[in-house]
Amino acid sequence: MIDPEFFGERAQRRVEYLTLGLGVVAGVVALLVRGWPEAAGVVLGAAAGWLNFRWLRRFVHWVARISLAQPGEEKPKMPKRVFWQMIGRYALMGVALYVMLLRFYWPVVAFLFGLFALVAAVLLEVIGELVTTARRSMFT
Repeated sequence: MIDPEFFGERAQRRVEYLTLGLGVVAGVVALLVRGWPEAAGVVLGAAAGWLNFRWLRRFVHWVARISLAQPGEEKPKMPKRVFWQMIGRYALMGVALYVMLLRFYWPVVAFLFGLFALVAAVLLEVIGELVTTARRSMFT
């Protein structure tokens, strides 16, 4: 069995929550400053980044489980759903951009800005880990 903390499960969960939280906050700011189309684009971008992160995380988890299987043990098999989610990440982004550009005219820049909520969440998590580690090392 793989130790869940080896993969930083708690940190990954915090990144997910931060992504959604930052997306909502950025959406509210966009609503107040630019209006509802930009706010919708930001929130949809953050949601797409969150979903993309979850699907990528699930795929990497399965690849790690398969690669860490011991000789003589039965190798775990990746569910087809996980494989299709990995492929679906790109299809989801393509469909989202197509719909925004040709159907609803939601601003693409706002959508991309929403996708950066994931990057901001990862940066906040890294900074939090650095501060926590530095604080622990100061007092030990």
